[in-house]
Amino acid sequence: MNEGLGRVLVTGGAGYVGSALVPKLLEDGYRVRVLDLYLYGEQALAPVRWQKGLEEIKGDLRDQDLLKRALAGVDAVVHLACISNDPSFELNPALGRSINFDAFEPLARLSREAGARRFIYASTSSVYGVSDAPEVTEGHPLRPMTDYSKYKALCEPILLKLATHSFAPVIVRPATVCGWAERLRLDLVVNILTSHAYFDRRIKVFGGAQMRPNINISDMVDAYRLLLRLPDREVSGEIFNVGDENRTVAELAELSRGVVSHMDSKRSPVDLAVVPSDDKRSYRISSGRILRQLGFKTKRTISQAMESLVAAFQTGKVTDPQDPRYHNIRTMQMVHLQ
Repeated sequence: MNEGLGRVLVTGGAGYVGSALVPKLLEDGYRVRVLDLYLYGEQALAPVRWQKGLEEIKGDLRDQDLLKRALAGVDAVVHLACISNDPSFELNPALGRSINFDAFEPLARLSREAGARRFIYASTSSVYGVSDAPEVTEGHPLRPMTDYSKYKALCEPILLKLATHSFAPVIVRPATVCGWAERLRLDLVVNILTSHAYFDRRIKVFGGAQMRPNINISDMVDAYRLLLRLPDREVSGEIFNVGDENRTVAELAELSRGVVSHMDSKRSPVDLAVVPSDDKRSYRISSGRILRQLGFKTKRTISQAMESLVAAFQTGKVTDPQDPRYHNIRTMQMVHLQ
């Protein structure tokens, strides 16, 4: 724990990554305040809701009066909240822009004015678009292909311009996260494949040659913990890719089939079918900078993320994989957020 950062505000703290991060921050000794709309239910933080160090605020980060109250006394901000993934953004582009872009500068500025010393922004590795480069580093040109990734990219320079000797912003470009969390998502590539393999006994691969960077959710959580813990001079103004294994979708499908077949061998075999796809998004990222500069290296594999999902399925934590709460686009279609 960074002794100077006692209270942390996690926007989107009841989301997929947030539901895994918040309990670990509490373990680390931080006082954690969560600001979230709780669109996907109240259960995400139920296991730690009893802890005195946790404060939950249900609300919209576009409400600046609420935001000022949420930021009072905060030493650091981990900004995870957004309309996440391309389909959810495209469902209502105006809404996506208002939350992911228009609300960003006020949040960052108010955080600095409130006295926060650290601001960690969860951007995305999809800002790079399509690339055939063998290793996509942080200096690679940004060529976002969708509005979701475009607005993620546009927020980055806004944040960096706010840096001062007492306000240390840092940008993270995560790979696609995978594995079990209390607020589970089954609309991310590894999680989708594993869910289909387990529940349907059939995986359909669209294309398959597209390269995708991935990271186990536990490693993603550890990256945020490290960025909170380090002194300002090591992180202020920095941008870091955070990922682990770069694999093709076809490789991920075969991997998930193997994991499910091994852990659930008494049921029927898992079939795999490949169909053509117009999805040309393909890129691999290099996480060399965060290793060289901060010493961060992932400790878990994508196979272990799949294993955590299968274990959750086997113990009945997921009974209906089609439940809208596991799929961002389906929930967004239901709630009609404006």
